[in-house]
Amino acid sequence: MTLNDAVARRHTVKAFAGGKSLPQEEIETLLNVLRNSPSSVNSQPWHFVVASTPEGRELMAQSTTGAFVYNGPKVLNASHVIALCMRTDLDDAHLQNVLAQEEQDGRFAKPEGKAGQDKSRRGYVDMHRYEQRDVPQWMEKQVYLALGGLLLGAAMLGIDATPMEGFDQRALDQALGLREKGFTSVVLVSLGYRSDEDFNAALPKSRLPREEIFTFI
Repeated sequence: MTLNDAVARRHTVKAFAGGKSLPQEEIETLLNVLRNSPSSVNSQPWHFVVASTPEGRELMAQSTTGAFVYNGPKVLNASHVIALCMRTDLDDAHLQNVLAQEEQDGRFAKPEGKAGQDKSRRGYVDMHRYEQRDVPQWMEKQVYLALGGLLLGAAMLGIDATPMEGFDQRALDQALGLREKGFTSVVLVSLGYRSDEDFNAALPKSRLPREEIFTFI
């Protein structure tokens, strides 16, 4: 499948066929996509919770009640559901952990390279913390970069997917014990096989014309 084919085929699935599981090899590929997602100054301010069992999906579905009940079947009938989460803060422990991993992976030929990377990253964190005062929004943007890669990766593998912001974040955080671990949920993605009830599959894709969304200079 070409990239053009994948983006043309991809759509937000409205109904999944329950009881069908995706091959683990394909899931591992998507997890690799998430792990290697880009982030500003390699801050990696995320955590991903993967529900692959009925019990795990039931936990996730606790956040799809009330106003979000319409998304419950998309969680319960999927093969896998991933909660893309962000850190509640970019604290010193996390920054040190990222720096140590970069060193272990051989990114610094000289000691000054390590010091420079640490200073640069902390400079951006401080800018967002003190001047722009938008650290949560900055971290959330990085999570959405990971979301884009995940959806494109799923499309390339022919995997049906549904991104969802329609869930109770507090309920999901409580169900998964996220806040105690320093995280909070941002967006859910269900993965699996669409059912015959997925009306969106038969609808033509609709996008604004090229001349309205591109400016060439």
